[in-house]
Amino acid sequence: MTEPHILFITGEYPPMEGGVGAYTQELGRALTELGARVSVLTGRDARQAGQAGPMHVYPAVERWGPAVWRRAPALAREAGADWLHVQYQTAAYAMNPAINFAPDVWRRTAPDLNLAWTYHDLLVPYLFPKAGAGIRKRVTVRPARRAQVVVATNRGDALLLEQYAGDRLHQIAIGSNITGVTLGEEERRRVRARYGYDDGDVVLAYFGFLNRSKGGATLIRTLARLHADRPDVRLLMIGERVGASDPTNFAYLQEVETLIDALGVGPFVRWTGRLDDADVAAALNACDILLMPYEDGAALRRGTLMAGLANGCAIVTTTPQSPLPELADERELLYFAPGNDQAAARVITRLLDLPALARRLRTNARAAARLFAWDRIAQEHLAMYAACRTDNA
Repeated sequence: MTEPHILFITGEYPPMEGGVGAYTQELGRALTELGARVSVLTGRDARQAGQAGPMHVYPAVERWGPAVWRRAPALAREAGADWLHVQYQTAAYAMNPAINFAPDVWRRTAPDLNLAWTYHDLLVPYLFPKAGAGIRKRVTVRPARRAQVVVATNRGDALLLEQYAGDRLHQIAIGSNITGVTLGEEERRRVRARYGYDDGDVVLAYFGFLNRSKGGATLIRTLARLHADRPDVRLLMIGERVGASDPTNFAYLQEVETLIDALGVGPFVRWTGRLDDADVAAALNACDILLMPYEDGAALRRGTLMAGLANGCAIVTTTPQSPLPELADERELLYFAPGNDQAAARVITRLLDLPALARRLRTNARAAARLFAWDRIAQEHLAMYAACRTDNA
C-alpha cells in the first residue's frame, strides 16, 4: 500500500507562536521521513513559512470561516492528498466554530477524502452572546461524531471523547517541540552565566507562554514563598511571554506582572524573550528545577512538559486529573496539588535538600522522553491511517 498524502489543517504554524503549530511541523517532518507526503493549510500569518523542506505549506487562510469548507478539499485534490487532518484547538481558529462544522460538510461534498481530527484540548469555542455551556460542548465534540478517525493526545481527553468516537478514537501522545540535548558542566555554567546566575544561585525555570491554565500566579507565589527563606532562589522565564492565538493571554500576563510587583520579587525574575530551539534546550539544561504549575494538572498534551523531559529537567508539576502511569510521582517528577503554592514550595525545598533525588528525576525524565519520540508518534499515525483505509476498502 502506498504511503498517504496528508493535508494538515491548522490555525497556527511557524513562524506563528503556538504549540499546535510547532506540533504540526514536527509531526509533518517525522511523517515525511517515513515516506509519507505532507501538505499544510494554515493562516496567512504563517506566510514566511515558505516551501523549504519536504512539506508544502499553504499560508492561505485569512479568516477561519465557512470558506474553509470549500478551500480545504479543493486544495487537497489539487495537491493530490487523500487525507484531511485537522489539528484542533479552538483558540488557534480565533474561536470561530465554522471549523467544527467542517466534517459535516466534507462528508457530503468530499467523500473521496479521508478525514482525521486531533483534539489538542477540549476548550469550547465562542458561538454567540449567552450561549450556554451545553451547546458549546456539543459544538466542540461534534467533529468526534463525524470524523473517520479521532485522536486524543492524553487519557483525560480520551475518556471524554470515547463516548462520541467509540472505536474510531486513538490516543497518541505529543512529543517535544524542543530537541533534547545534554550539556557538560562547563557549558551549563556558561549558559547560567549568560542569564546572570552563578553556582550559588538556585534557578527555578518556567517554560512556555503564560495563560490562566498554566498557573502563572501559583508560580510567582511559590517564588515569593521560597525566596523568603532562601534568598538565593531565582526564576528564569524561558521563551515568549504570550502566544499568538489566544488574546486573553495578554490580559493574564498583566495580572502576573502586577502580582510580581505586589510581592516584590521582580528583581529575582528574568525573562529570556523569544529563543531559538537550541537556546531553549540550553536554558532548560541550565536550570536546577523546572516548575510547571498547570491549573488542570499535568497531562501528556503539554508540549512544555515534554520539553522538560527531553532535556532531563528535575520537574515539579501538578497532580494529573487522570491517571498518568508513564510519569510517576517520585520516579520521573514530583507532583503537588494545583493552585497550592505552599505545597509547591514544600516539594521544591525537599528536592533542593535531596540532590540524589534530583539526579534520579533527571535521569528518568530523559528515559521517559523516549516514549514520546516523534518517529514513534509518526509510526502510530501511519498505522492509524492505514487501518482506516483498509476498513474503507
